[in-house]
Amino acid sequence: MKPVIALVGRPNVGKSTLFNRLTRSRDALVADLPGLTRDRHYGEGRVGERPFLVIDTGGFEPVAKEGIMHEMAKQTKQAVVEADVVVFIVDGRQGLTPHDKTITDFLRKSGRPVMLVVNKAEGMKYTSVTADFYELGLGDPYVISAAHGDGVADLVNEALDLAIAQKPAEEVPVEPGKRGTKIAIVGRPNVGKSTLVNTLLGEDRVIAFDMPGTTRDAIEIPFERDGKHYTLIDTAGIRRRGKVFEAIEKFSVVKTLQSISEANVVLLLLDAQQDISEQDAHIAGFVLESGRALVVAVNKWDGLESDRRDEIKIDIERKLNFLFFAKFHFISALKGSGIAPMMKSIDSAYSAAMAKLSTPRLTRALIEAVEHQQPRRKGSIRPKLRYAHQGGQNPPVVVIHGNALESIDDNYKRYLEKHFRETFSLVGTPLRIELRSSKNPFTKSDK
Repeated sequence: MKPVIALVGRPNVGKSTLFNRLTRSRDALVADLPGLTRDRHYGEGRVGERPFLVIDTGGFEPVAKEGIMHEMAKQTKQAVVEADVVVFIVDGRQGLTPHDKTITDFLRKSGRPVMLVVNKAEGMKYTSVTADFYELGLGDPYVISAAHGDGVADLVNEALDLAIAQKPAEEVPVEPGKRGTKIAIVGRPNVGKSTLVNTLLGEDRVIAFDMPGTTRDAIEIPFERDGKHYTLIDTAGIRRRGKVFEAIEKFSVVKTLQSISEANVVLLLLDAQQDISEQDAHIAGFVLESGRALVVAVNKWDGLESDRRDEIKIDIERKLNFLFFAKFHFISALKGSGIAPMMKSIDSAYSAAMAKLSTPRLTRALIEAVEHQQPRRKGSIRPKLRYAHQGGQNPPVVVIHGNALESIDDNYKRYLEKHFRETFSLVGTPLRIELRSSKNPFTKSDK
């Protein structure tokens, strides 16, 4: 599982700026205004070959009892619960404040490893910018500039080392051949994830046993169905979370993100008795970004009137149209209806994600696509697509070589993707197209 780093601190100390730098994005809003971030914000980061998850939080008021600050504090407390390491950010230009001391008291009681980070320290001497903060008793502060990137890489490497040191020893693994396809069942609370797991494990010819996962609250369950081996990655509460954590929030986003990263195939479970929510779309979007194979199951389909069924299908088509590559199934986890076709789609999605595409077949498919529809000219130049080969699996990556390929627009890339999908029957998995232009030998190089 990827280590989880939570960014915590009072308002306007630079948490979102650091978040954007760690994720190499602009996903978190940044402005010189306190209280701009309110909800938890999740992202993926990487330092060298070391991936991790990072959580941005709003300005933290641990003692807030009501209003928006109380709601923001609940969000931050949940982030601390989910984190392997808490990065506590303070403002080096404003110095130590009573608010910082209050946050320190809370973090010390949380039991999580805490790294004290002094931000906005560009152009300042280490001794002068850190002197006040030793009073917090959190050890030597780390000095950075999130805006300029000074000290950030070293900070993250230290945080990841600390996170790994906190991990318990892993359980003895099951034989790789017995693990089979890893299936992560994800979705909102109360959509029927645990019911579906119990149904899968309770059918005839199913062999199952418990194997604790590497995180605090996830569990992997190897089982066999029709002679095939699978491993369910469930985060829906097979082992119930503690009441203290449930009082903060019943649904842990970070566990879902980790499960998706660990899986071969993701099974997104929707509730037919509720409209498709923004949270459903967010989870589906993360699956797409991660490149995992996907099957969508709409649960609680039994007993619905035909009009309601039509409404749900229209809602799905409108809000989840970006999942065009995935198979949709309408099931009843409680009664077991629709499970067999769903499992066949999971097998097919895994096969598509791991498909080996030969260079000759890919190149022939590319030539066929170009003969049917050539890319548009850009000025006097028309891109020339010469040959293709596979660049990766899970998801499949098709690398296309040629000349002036930087001129190809997104519409033509989507056309190529559709053509490759149809040619190789790639259903249930995202497909990546990479374009690589050959260098012109007559172009003068700068030396």
